[in-house]
Amino acid sequence: MKTGGKVHRGSGNIFADIGTVYPERTMARAQIMSRIAEIIKKQNLTQKEASDLLDIPQSKVSCLINGKLNMFSLDHLLILLNKLGRDVEIIIKPKLKEEKVASTHVLVAA
Repeated sequence: MKTGGKVHRGSGNIFADIGTVYPERTMARAQIMSRIAEIIKKQNLTQKEASDLLDIPQSKVSCLINGKLNMFSLDHLLILLNKLGRDVEIIIKPKLKEEKVASTHVLVAA
């Protein structure tokens, strides 16, 4: 099958590629949500058990696991990480001189 479309290399941030207003912040939320879902899975928690532990409705746990970004603020996600027994550190530093603009990144420790 032959296609006539061009292939474009992504930026590494799908949210930037699709024109999201704050792509780095959205990517950070997505990465944190993914990490929370991973923790829930590694702890073999059911959605009901996760609901009880996180003090959110089971339907919100489902939204969390399924990546419904619009359901959770960054602040709420940080609270959920704490409830899962994870410390959260936020580091604020000057941008590198070679960077045009400052950026936001999520680093996950093992």
